[in-house]
Amino acid sequence: MGRVWVDVVIGNPFTGRSVSARALVDIGATYSVIPRRVFEELQLPVIGRRSVVTARGSVELDECLGVVEVMGRRAYSHVLVSEDVDTPLIGTVTPETLGFEVDPITGRLKEAKIFLL
Repeated sequence: MGRVWVDVVIGNPFTGRSVSARALVDIGATYSVIPRRVFEELQLPVIGRRSVVTARGSVELDECLGVVEVMGRRAYSHVLVSEDVDTPLIGTVTPETLGFEVDPITGRLKEAKIFLL
C-alpha cells in the first residue's frame, strides 16, 4: 500500500483558531503529531508530556488537546508536538475516533464499523 494523504483541519477548541494542511496517515503511529510551528500558530494548550518511540529512539513530546477534522468529521483528539516533522501525521487513534479506517486496497480512508462490545 502506498502513502495515504488527507486534507485536515487542526483547531484550538478554546480559541477557534485553525490551520488547514495536507497530512500523512501513519498507520504505524498511535497518536497524531503536528509540527511545532503549527502548535505555536494555534496556541494549543499543553496537557502533559508523552514518552514515545520514534525511528530516532525514545523522546518526550508535549501532548495537547485539539480538534481534528477529516472528510467533514470533527472530533477532539490528543496531538503530540514534534520538532522533527514538517507535515502533520495522523496516527491510528484519530481516524478511529472519527469513524474511519485505511482501506489497503484503495489506499484511502473509508467508513469503519464502530464496535461497542
